[in-house]
Formats: sequence, structure tokens, C-alpha cells
Amino acid sequence: MVLIEEGRVCIKKLGRDAGSRAVITKVIDGNFVKIMSSVRPKERKCNVQHLEFLSEKVSLSDKDQLARVLEIDKAKLKA
Repeated sequence: MVLIEEGRVCIKKLGRDAGSRAVITKVIDGNFVKIMSSVRPKERKCNVQHLEFLSEKVSLSDKDQLARVLEIDKAKLKA
């Protein structure tokens, strides 16, 4: 199973968002990814060592599913 991939659901372990759910939106390299979390839905860069990967995966094009996984309102999602 590939853990670092677009659409993978994870939990932030460190930082301001610690304990919140996040989704990987883009893989930059082996150490960094772009994520969108439930606390701050704006996309930003994150170290993969700060993430705990879950077995869930979502489609980034399906805004309803993405909002449901992040447990936020669909209107808060930034495209």
C-alpha cells in the first residue's frame, strides 16, 4: 500500500492542527506534501513526519466526500 499519495486521509501529529484530520492534495517530494485539514481548510505544505496515515482514501474532485471526511461545511473548502 502506498501511503504518500493524493487523496490519502491522515491525522496531523504535530503543530497547530495536531489531532485533526487532513487529506493530502499534492505530493511535492518524499518529505513534503500539500494538505488540507479540518482546522485550516486552506491548502498548505506539511512534512510527512508530522502525519499519521490512515487506510482511507478520498477523491479530491468530490467536494461532498472531502467535506464529509474533514468534517467541515462544503462551503469552507477552498479550491
